[in-house]
Amino acid sequence: MTRLLGLLFASLLALAACAPATTSTMGPSSSGFRPYNLDGQSPSRVRFRMLDGINALRQAEGLPPLTLDERLNRAAELHSEDMYRQQRPWHFGHDGSSPVQRVQRVGYDKELVGENIAETYETELEVLAAWMEEPTTRQPIMDPQAEEMGLGWFQEQGGKIWWTLIIGGGPLQTPPVVTPPANTAPPGAPPTVPVGEDELTDPTVEESAPPATS
Repeated sequence: MTRLLGLLFASLLALAACAPATTSTMGPSSSGFRPYNLDGQSPSRVRFRMLDGINALRQAEGLPPLTLDERLNRAAELHSEDMYRQQRPWHFGHDGSSPVQRVQRVGYDKELVGENIAETYETELEVLAAWMEEPTTRQPIMDPQAEEMGLGWFQEQGGKIWWTLIIGGGPLQTPPVVTPPANTAPPGAPPTVPVGEDELTDPTVEESAPPATS
């Protein structure tokens, strides 16, 4: 793990030489803070910097490289904006959608390997370094079955960035899930009303006949 982090640091230095000059990425309370501005950058260059960083790490471990997938890029963009709207860094959409459902909605036909998210003022390469330090976010980046990735972000006016990295690959194992519109119940049988134990009867015991009347 130490060797891998050392390689990551060296890779980030090399990639940073190709990136535009940036100032401090600390929070807005910092003196002289100037946010990392994504508006003036080419989205493809941002994505390729992340892709190159990930592939350098995977190559060091003998893993195949990833490629960018436009469908995953789109799913990542939508979720980053969704997190901003909710003001919450988590894996569920405002409509309750899961990462699996979101990649299916954009037509991705392979297995979802994982989704990493971040709410930060850091650059894409600094976020990658942070993800590599945690086992749960490192795992999808270094998964042997991974084949493709998508990167999306949404930047607020104050500079905060909502990052989403989606990684997929391999044959689809789970059937597509069709989610109903928000606030509607899925089609099916009407709900049943629980019956108290005192109202249950044993179907093997016949009810006694009513008493005869004169």
